[in-house]
Amino acid sequence: MATVFDIGLHDVETVELSSDSDNEIEITEGAINENPNPNEVIDLTDGDFDTLEINEASVNPTQERMSPKDFDLLKVLGKGGYGKVFQCRKRTGTDSGQIFAMKVLRKASIVRNQKDVSHTKAERNILESVMHPFIVQLNYAFQTGGKLYLVLEYLNGGELFTHLENEGIFMEDCSAFYLAEIILALEHLHSLGIIYRDLKPENILLDHEGHVKLTDFGLSKEHIQDNTRTLTFCGTIEYMAPEIILRQGHGKSADWWSLGALLYDMTTGAPPFHGGSRKATIELILRGKLTFPQYMTTDMKDILRRLLKKKPQDRLGAPPDDAKAIKKHLFFKHINWEDVLNKRIEPPYKPCVSSEDDVSQFDPKFTKQTPVDSPVDSFLSESVNMIFEGFTYVAPSILEDMYKPLVSKSRSPRKLLGSSYRQHPFGFNMPNLPSTSTHHNHHTGVPTFLDTTFENPSGGPHQHSSAMGGSALRTQFGIPIVRRSNYPHQNNCPEMMEVSSGGGGGGMSHV
Repeated sequence: MATVFDIGLHDVETVELSSDSDNEIEITEGAINENPNPNEVIDLTDGDFDTLEINEASVNPTQERMSPKDFDLLKVLGKGGYGKVFQCRKRTGTDSGQIFAMKVLRKASIVRNQKDVSHTKAERNILESVMHPFIVQLNYAFQTGGKLYLVLEYLNGGELFTHLENEGIFMEDCSAFYLAEIILALEHLHSLGIIYRDLKPENILLDHEGHVKLTDFGLSKEHIQDNTRTLTFCGTIEYMAPEIILRQGHGKSADWWSLGALLYDMTTGAPPFHGGSRKATIELILRGKLTFPQYMTTDMKDILRRLLKKKPQDRLGAPPDDAKAIKKHLFFKHINWEDVLNKRIEPPYKPCVSSEDDVSQFDPKFTKQTPVDSPVDSFLSESVNMIFEGFTYVAPSILEDMYKPLVSKSRSPRKLLGSSYRQHPFGFNMPNLPSTSTHHNHHTGVPTFLDTTFENPSGGPHQHSSAMGGSALRTQFGIPIVRRSNYPHQNNCPEMMEVSSGGGGGGMSHV
């Protein structure tokens, strides 16, 4: 680390100029070409020159050249078909001792499907380009011959889904708080031409104070402007906009439909449209009427009606206004958006965690396992490895700390009652959604990046359970709320899907 020292300089009047001839350079006549040719090729092979090999180490030297050896694995946070997520501690560098979440992906599984490759690279690029208080931060990305590594900030507060599962429903002021932070995150993404496309409680993490962070950008899409549409069929059915289902082309407005579905879910205990099967749910999304419990306020009903407009051009937040129109709605009349952005509003819930590396908000079925980054049994050719060229990344904040000069001088938390998990919060989606989501993959037998089955000790798929039992809750309004775990669902039915809407026989694919 560089050190800055105070250097005393002489006054101008007392500086003596040397007349020594060693300070003079003699130039002979004709030694300088006054009209050089900029296109002239100079042969340097016959002279007395030092040679330097041009490679990554010599061109871009840095102490922060990461490898798996720079991290100690502490806990397993999740497993999937493409790899694992670990809690880890940095061993080297200026951030030595800091806790991170490390997402490890096997290259051999990803390269089997071009969609998997493109979405993996897109997720890494999006995470690099986005810096926002309500979006998870990417700190490092690196690779070995057989694996990709994404090192993210570790958020020990767990998923918003877990908190919602324990509470049953949120009050409107609580929902408005979470929605406000999420809106600012989506607004930032949209300003960068990115649509999120997978907003749901499982993809919203909480930090130790209770503020939200969006995670899992595996289905996000870049280069989407106000007049741009994309045709990919993707998302989670209950939160999927009608235009995605109909394959009419969708843009930023699809995220605002998902925001409305999320708000309805938080305040009623279930998404606005969910049936006994995937087909029934789709039918309700396309043609069903929106209904409201009696306890909802007028402002709440109005914003839900406007966010859940089936025609995207009529939806609140439709371009060109985007988030500005939503932020002006009366539902947020008590929200100071500047205070929200600067985290000056105290969250309604503070996770019960005891330390930075606390894993109590994650499923103990995984955290009790021995953390091992299993060796790669197959290596890719050099040409295939070139697909992941440029994957390496170090966060600017870390580089700033690395080269920062050192100047030398001469509310009470509520304890969670349990946890339920349908998807790993750092990007691995779990099957057995207590809903009607479906996953399509035309590559039989090929594991997928976003479809990762969590295993339980008995070998079967992980089953989502309610921490408070399966019986109906009763709110302070006296209205029974059906437990989220009572959603009709199909066994072994992963919740994430992506179907290419292009023609031809290879129409179905996903990441």
